[in-house]
Order: sequence, then structure tokens, then C-alpha cells
Amino acid sequence: MAKKRPQTRATRPQPTDGEIPVVGAREPCPCGSGRRYKACHGRAAAHAVTELVHRPFEGLPGECDWVALRELVPAATVELPLKDGLPEGVPSVTLATVLPMAWPALRRDDGSVLLGLQNDTASGDISRDLADTLQRALTAEPGTPVQARRAPADGPRLQDLLDAEGTFEPVVHSGFEFWIPDTENATPEVTASLERANAAAIPTVKLAGVGAAYWCETPEKNHLRWVMPHPEEQLLDALARLHAAGRSSLGEGTRLVGSFRAHGLTVPVWDLPSGVGADDVEKPADEFAERLAAALASDAPLTPEERRARGGLTNRQVTLS
Repeated sequence: MAKKRPQTRATRPQPTDGEIPVVGAREPCPCGSGRRYKACHGRAAAHAVTELVHRPFEGLPGECDWVALRELVPAATVELPLKDGLPEGVPSVTLATVLPMAWPALRRDDGSVLLGLQNDTASGDISRDLADTLQRALTAEPGTPVQARRAPADGPRLQDLLDAEGTFEPVVHSGFEFWIPDTENATPEVTASLERANAAAIPTVKLAGVGAAYWCETPEKNHLRWVMPHPEEQLLDALARLHAAGRSSLGEGTRLVGSFRAHGLTVPVWDLPSGVGADDVEKPADEFAERLAAALASDAPLTPEERRARGGLTNRQVTLS
């Protein structure tokens, strides 16, 4: 094992962790320790970048809907209640699936904040990156976007900033007009971004009767994508029991085709005929939820048919994150 290098006495005042600037990995650390940045204050930053938090939204109200809005839903907004209340001059904080020009956040002219969810993040913890963006948006000048940056390794997470007792109620939109309260004064760049986003948006509806289930329409067929909170292995066993028994569909012409894995949760997916709309699957989804609850409660070993069904579902599983 390599020996630890002795620390040298700093010759200038040492800044706090929050003031340490980022320098080259092999350069001397600005704190004055005498070590290279990568072996000193850069170590925590590097760890934050490489360590993947598999369930970044765990502990937040509506974890399943957070995952759906991050990965599946084109256009949606949610009002976010802050743990310590709204700062003076900030009338509201709204989470949006995506913002114009792919901005991480935007402080509007009236002081309200829009926080974008579907953005690339600099670290393995989406929650920490979003919390850093939110904090900067709360103090940004009205009328300005917030740019991306690497969040401090010891910075807060969304779980530290949002009200854990608050609600999370997504509003799904048919387009992105919520970006622009005053379309007449929008810049050409924002207007062009809006047109591109609207053209690419897939029609999506959130079911009313069950949690985090989203119907969407595509040219060839429709789909239901349902983010579920149950442990993956237990959920796959339950789905396999229902599939082997011929009870995993949502009605005639529909079929369970597989699942996504996203941010630590499993998202079963059903193919639906093109004529089946969101209203048509409300009742079948309610009935499926009851069948699934019974299957989840079973601890009997899987039969050979159920094991084959489970293998088929597992083979068709796709990891989104």
C-alpha cells in the first residue's frame, strides 16, 4: 500500500469547502494542503460524480410520478412545496418535465421558478443536482435562466428542500405552452424551441384511478406505462403469476409486453390497440391493481409455467437509468 503523504502547513488562509474552486486534477489543491487536487478536495467531488444513486427520488412524495415525469412523460408540471416555505419574491416553484432551450431552471419575470427535470446531470445523484439548481434559481435575477454546473458534493438533496408532507400532483399537458405566459413577447429562439417540442410530444394522459399509470398514443399502437413502487423481484414474481394464468392483460387486444427499469423502480408496459384510449383502460387498470395485490401477497414457489413467464418478462426488460 502506498504511504500517505504528510500534510504541509498552509502558508495562506484556507477557504472553506464551499469556496474551494475546481482546478486540474494534478494541480496543487487551492486549500493549501500541499497535495494534488485529486487527492484532496477533488476526492469528494470525484466520488459524487461517479457514485450512482439508484433511487434518487426515494423518500419524496410521489416517487413513482417523479420517475414517470423524468423518463416517460413529454409535457407535465407539478407545484412543489418547499420545506421552509417560499422565499420573499418567489410566488411559486413549479417542476416541469422540460424547459425551453433545455434550461435546467428559469426564474420568470414575476419571480416564479420553473425547474426542469429532463436534463443531463453532472453527478450520479439526480436529486442533489436538482436541489443545487433549485437553490440557485430561487436567488437568480427575475427573467433569467439558470445554467448547468456540477453541484457541491456535500450540497443538499431535494429531500432536504421539499416538504415531505406535501402532495405531488402532476398536470399533464398536450404541449409546452406553459413555457410562455406571454407568447407575443417570446424571443425567436424560445418560439422555435416551443414549436420543435410540440411537434415531438407524444399524446399522454395520466390515469385517474391508479397511481403513476400513463397512457400514450403512438402511430401504430397505444401503450400503458405504469411505474410501480414494489420491490423488483417481488413484482416480477407477481406479474409472472398473472401472466401464466392469462390474467395480465387489460382487456381484449391488450397484452403485457415487458417492463422498463428506471431509477430503482419497475415500469410494466402494455400494448393497446390504437382505438383504446385512456378512458377505456381506467376500469381494467383498477381491476388489474386488485389482481396484482393478491399476487404480491402470495409467497408460494413459482410453478414451471410461472418461471417461464417470469423469464420472458425479464428478457424483455429494458433499463432506462
